[in-house]
Amino acid sequence: MISASDFRNGVTFEMDGKVMQVVEFQHVKPGKGAAFVRTKMKNVITGGVTETSFNPTAKFEQAFVERKDMDYSYSDGDLYYFMDPESFDMIPIGKDLLGDSFKFVKENMTCKVMSYKGTVFGVEPPNFVELEVTETDPGFAGNTATNNVLKPATLETGAEIKVPLFVNPGDRIKIDTRTGEYLERCKA
Repeated sequence: MISASDFRNGVTFEMDGKVMQVVEFQHVKPGKGAAFVRTKMKNVITGGVTETSFNPTAKFEQAFVERKDMDYSYSDGDLYYFMDPESFDMIPIGKDLLGDSFKFVKENMTCKVMSYKGTVFGVEPPNFVELEVTETDPGFAGNTATNNVLKPATLETGAEIKVPLFVNPGDRIKIDTRTGEYLERCKA
């Protein structure tokens, strides 16, 4: 059990059958009346953010969210299979649990599979990935990294992003999967 007075950023707890994570908290002691804890929390399964005030003595069941490194193996229709590198067990995960940033993941990449009480609720790809550009307009001599002009490019995973003009098909580039932005061209 955890009380509201023990809340810290990142703490996960169960409330009304939902798993919540503390995003922001503030202990408030007004001049009149009882103290309370103003809390901004996120539902870790749906991603919804809410703000609530709690009595500091309110008790909640602590929730332990498991984050396990697993290798993405292959997809079969709407199921994506991940392998546990320790036990070699294959776990199928539905497409609806993957999120937008999964479009940057290719086979054999290691992702964090998040679960609560054995139920998988999300997959977190690596923050940065290196992928090959498969399709884009050819670059032009004289276009440097300081130009802020971008063009569309298709990556080996099928994802489309905007890249600088000097990037050519066949180039390997580094991408931030959280924002979907081009970061740099990788050395050969």
